[in-house]
Amino acid sequence: MWRHIASNAVTMLIVLLFLVGGVILWGKSQYDGAGPLSEAMCVEVPSGSTMRRISETLEDSGAVTSSAIFRMGAEYADKADQLKAGSYLVPPGASMAQIVDTVTRGGASTCGTEVVYRIGVNRVSVQLRELNPQTNQFEEMANFNPAVDETPDIYTDRKASVGTRFRVALAEGVTSWQIVEGLKAMDVLEGSVEALPPEGSLAPDSYEVRPGDQRANVVERMRAAQERRVARVWENRQPGLPIETPEELLILASIIEKETAVAEERRQVASVFVNRLNRGMRLQTDPTVIYGVTEGRGVLGRGLRQSELRAATPWNTYVIEGLPPTPIANPGLASLEAAAAPLETPYIFFVADGTGGHAFAETLAEHNRNVAQWRRIEAERANQSSGN
Repeated sequence: MWRHIASNAVTMLIVLLFLVGGVILWGKSQYDGAGPLSEAMCVEVPSGSTMRRISETLEDSGAVTSSAIFRMGAEYADKADQLKAGSYLVPPGASMAQIVDTVTRGGASTCGTEVVYRIGVNRVSVQLRELNPQTNQFEEMANFNPAVDETPDIYTDRKASVGTRFRVALAEGVTSWQIVEGLKAMDVLEGSVEALPPEGSLAPDSYEVRPGDQRANVVERMRAAQERRVARVWENRQPGLPIETPEELLILASIIEKETAVAEERRQVASVFVNRLNRGMRLQTDPTVIYGVTEGRGVLGRGLRQSELRAATPWNTYVIEGLPPTPIANPGLASLEAAAAPLETPYIFFVADGTGGHAFAETLAEHNRNVAQWRRIEAERANQSSGN
């Protein structure tokens, strides 16, 4: 009898072990297998949140089939106490294991709100946009000029969200003064910039920032980036250029940057200035004259006067020989590369052609015809704008 009872107990224990093993295997398959989410979603992990709260949120939103299995899997992986605050993109079909890894790995948020502070040549703007997880595209929620517009409530609210990311984006051709003034308008940054950085020394680009970052440190990142760019481009420059130092490369690149916004013609514009320098001709470029008037502190906002074209400033290339003493803006990488590798052309003149680009010429007679054509285009536009 006791032998029979013992035999049945062993049998029951084996069956129980098989059942437990089956449950474990089933739970593991649920944890590692593809999840039920049919469309991407954002999951926000607030500061101080718990794995229980996040697991319940995920179950309620249909991202996981069981919050309990989600938590047990996180415990087994020793990640239950490693939640990182932020906003994260969960792709369709993500497994529980993948979601646990996402919300515990940390790093930059991959979903939610992004605030971009754009420092442009003509204005500073704040763009608030949110990632649509279904399209994986950002959608603009607000866009305003902090200097003149009322701050939208949505900006104030979203700026304080845990997953919000912040960037400052510099347009090519902005001056150092414009950059510093733009950084002053960024209410997430702190501190001051004691001295205006040398013109041309800051790299136009997009920079990730965090609330509380020091403005001076952000400027230093921009300076270091431009220093690396100039060094690399200078190292790979064409031989025989009429520029002798990296600083002269930077000056020439800044003029190219201000002369054309058409990427395809930067190297052509560079060829005109190189040809003029090689021939001992004055550069005669309006943006340098404008810089002599404004010294980079704002936009002129009107046409140049004849008196200004004749005025003897260090930057007036109608008067001085060769390059001006400093850059006239902060050039982007493409303009640096154009200055270091201009096309080989016979051109020594160019003028606007009415399309946003320029008409190039080898002779003065051809250039005068291009100028006359541009004057006709200007007159037609003036007549149209006046209603005649």
